[in-house]
Amino acid sequence: MTDLRIALYQPDIPGNTGTILRMGACLGLAIDVIEPAGFDMSSRALRRAGMDYTEQASLTRHRSWQHFLIWVEEQNRRLILATTKAQQSYRQFDFLPDDILLFGRESAGVPDDVHAAADHCLLIPMAEVTRSLNLAISTALIAGEAIRQSELPAPAQ
Repeated sequence: MTDLRIALYQPDIPGNTGTILRMGACLGLAIDVIEPAGFDMSSRALRRAGMDYTEQASLTRHRSWQHFLIWVEEQNRRLILATTKAQQSYRQFDFLPDDILLFGRESAGVPDDVHAAADHCLLIPMAEVTRSLNLAISTALIAGEAIRQSELPAPAQ
């Protein structure tokens, strides 16, 4: 079983956050939102994208990056940042069942201090002529691989 979490750093688009909340509810993944968000977290757009699943989602709101970082350290978990600035592909990374997968703002990613705090930085390899994927799709790709790995039997010693 996995205790994987998805963290969204100051998300900008309520539809993406709603979709990620829905995915989290369906897959049993907790979602952390690091505020301030670029929208009212109780907005209709958020509820519309998440449908009735937003009520079932395990959502924790953190009032700032610093508060979130303190919480991560208290939990003794790895923070895995998805970023276009990384060198390592998420497909070649060994996830742990209690990792926190961190995703940046749709408009700007994350600042340098967030990069520096991450235990590992991963990218999604893409065609050279493209810039980035939608946040909800990126989250689903990386979370799917982390879930797949957590369900594999432990290697023989």
